[in-house]
Amino acid sequence: MHAVILGNGVSGATAALRLRELRPEWRITMVSGETTYPYSRPALMYVFMGHMRYRDTKPWPDSLWADRRIELLRGWVSEIDTKERSLKFEDGNRLGYDRLLLATGSRPNLFGWPGQELKGVQGLYSLQDLALLRENVKRARRAVVCGGGLIGIELAEMLHGLGLPVTILAREEWYWGNILPREEGRFVSRMIVEEGFDLRLSTGLSEILGDGEGRVRGVRTSEDEVLDCQLVGLTAGVSPNLAALEGSGIPTRRGILVDRSLRTEVEGVFAAGDCAEIETGGDRNLLQQVWYTGKAQGRVAAASLAGIEERYEPGIWFNSAKFLGLEYQVYGEVPNRPGEGRRHLYWEDFEARRAFRVVEEGGAVCGMDILGGRLRHRVCESWIREGRRLEEVLEGLGEACFDPEFFPRPVERIRKEIREVAG
Repeated sequence: MHAVILGNGVSGATAALRLRELRPEWRITMVSGETTYPYSRPALMYVFMGHMRYRDTKPWPDSLWADRRIELLRGWVSEIDTKERSLKFEDGNRLGYDRLLLATGSRPNLFGWPGQELKGVQGLYSLQDLALLRENVKRARRAVVCGGGLIGIELAEMLHGLGLPVTILAREEWYWGNILPREEGRFVSRMIVEEGFDLRLSTGLSEILGDGEGRVRGVRTSEDEVLDCQLVGLTAGVSPNLAALEGSGIPTRRGILVDRSLRTEVEGVFAAGDCAEIETGGDRNLLQQVWYTGKAQGRVAAASLAGIEERYEPGIWFNSAKFLGLEYQVYGEVPNRPGEGRRHLYWEDFEARRAFRVVEEGGAVCGMDILGGRLRHRVCESWIREGRRLEEVLEGLGEACFDPEFFPRPVERIRKEIREVAG
């Protein structure tokens, strides 16, 4: 039995390792066009800024794959033939499979902006993008970053660290507006401005202007303003990478449609991670991924490949990030817009760069987020799972604080001020 895993991100690599445990006799091949060995994509920023080396971004030693008898094949796949059960590569070579896991990840959104093909215009998603960025900054005196999310602020921070003036275009009313509630978004927006960035909110990209020789010279915004620049970062989110699926007969919507066991409707084909869209039978399919959900899906996919019945259950949502030196964590349900039946209680100390929110529904805490600190995952998850009431959560904040400097004075202030708001 030959299992092929297309993609070596966290889902693909996790699946390969677990499948080897479950089926020691199988042949396993992991394919990637980007790199031979898996690496941590969120670390690209730190490699560029000199805080990490590329080899430090690898979650597993290179020797592990040979030790586990997992073949690593470097190449871009252009076609998937599900009838013949084979992959066709851009160089014309083919690879047969008995069972196939698609873990192709995501790719940057490009919305057909005029001029997006010009030299000096790029995204920040792959190791190849990092190499391109090193070349593009050599010619740049100013930069414009288009996109109000995590990748956008990371790229802006990287360029700002080199001394480049950076303008950020964000279509939302506040930064990261599709994720953060209004208060946290305004907190982050104010911080971005105070750190020296030119932040343009409620402003999009209209077109990218060329210099007549194939390079970027500026952008025109949705406000019809022309901004001079020699580097444009396109960071307007990502979408599932379905590039190799055309004509394969594998059903897709936004992503590759799979059931809770990560099977597609095509016999012997599975999908996991950023490229997978899980049909829930409800109003909303599961699509959004982070590191730990991708890893969990990789484990379930390996079981399904091996013929073992397991189901993916996302559990309580968690995400974390760090930008401009600011820690951010979110647990459970913290929507960016208030919903009926939910009560939001928010505390902020901008001068200390700290904020905290609790969301209640039906008398129980269903979510919380924190800026400027870290909470203990085990504690916060148990509060939400057990439906703890607000007062119990406030009393237990000291137990949840991961950072010694966050306790005790800010915790006492949070308790006092949130209790006052809660009445």
